Amino acid sequence: MTPVLLGSTGSIGCQTLEVMEPLGIKPSVLTAGRNTKCLETQARRFLPELVCVSDADAGRRLKASLADTPVAVRYGAESILEAAAYPGADTVVNALSGVSGLRPTLAALDASKGLLLANKESLVCGGSLIMSAAKRGIIPIDSEHSAIFQCLGGADAPRDAVARVVLTASGGAFRGYTAEKLRGVTPEMALAHPTWAMGAKVTLDSATLLNKGLEVIEAVHLFGLPPDKVEVLLHPESIIHSMVEYTDGAVMAQMALPDMRLPIQYALTYPRRLPGLVKPIDFTALGSLTFAPPDRGTFRCLALAERAAREGGNMGAVLCGAGEAAAAAFLRGECGFLNIAERIERAMDNAPYIKNPTVDDILQTVENCR
Repeated sequence: MTPVLLGSTGSIGCQTLEVMEPLGIKPSVLTAGRNTKCLETQARRFLPELVCVSDADAGRRLKASLADTPVAVRYGAESILEAAAYPGADTVVNALSGVSGLRPTLAALDASKGLLLANKESLVCGGSLIMSAAKRGIIPIDSEHSAIFQCLGGADAPRDAVARVVLTASGGAFRGYTAEKLRGVTPEMALAHPTWAMGAKVTLDSATLLNKGLEVIEAVHLFGLPPDKVEVLLHPESIIHSMVEYTDGAVMAQMALPDMRLPIQYALTYPRRLPGLVKPIDFTALGSLTFAPPDRGTFRCLALAERAAREGGNMGAVLCGAGEAAAAAFLRGECGFLNIAERIERAMDNAPYIKNPTVDDILQTVENCR
């Protein structure tokens, strides 16, 4: 495997490099937005053939800093697309954050690369375009979708025997809160996730359950399932990462300690299973595993995402754009926690509906809703 790693300086990107190193996998290309300090450290450690920086000014500075190495440097927005189609690579790991990952996802597929996908917004906004462009199966990196992928037995498993899939959710920082209690929460409280260590946007989306809603849409596209076959259950222990129920009543569940390095390694080594960095479960120390239905009346972002899954078209793009804007406003202290869902719903009610959006339609929809 000679992979490109898009978004190498983010949480998933850094963990991907941590997994690659003991496996002897060397990235051929690394990319970042503007975090050139981290990217330079990575470039000197892994010596890829190329690094790309979407921010041109930051890229120029990095090029000067890496002048004493054999690493080539490209910069500007188009350099990320060039990285996704890099001729010297056979696989692309898309760990980019947000809708910026859509065009690189399509560029990788157009170049017939194997795609390991952690960028859920690609599928939420452009799922139909992506799945029609995928000449071979996409391997998911999200822990829930990796779990489903494993329970199904891979990308080519028949779907007619699937009764439903169940996405599990920790419930985020405010599991069990009433609407009244949520009125007083702060950004600092929202960013204190009880189980996972993630970036700020994903952690906040976990607290609102928007992230789980995005994962519903992602599952619909990845696994070719109707929205009514994708369910959500709260599972605060985060040991079962998702389940597949078959038509005969059998349920397959994938279990592991909450550690993103496991789904990352499975994607990198599929279909092989190799010794990894994740500790095994001590079942005698687990205690009980608990489940509960989500409170859609209080955490309304989940219901709004499920609505977007049913409506299709450009509603996923509306959801992403409005969700980004509302999250940013909350983190800046410009609106309350409950206002996040209100802002998303207002955008969904007012945005023009496009049944079969193009890439430009999707990006324009996102921009209009920010």
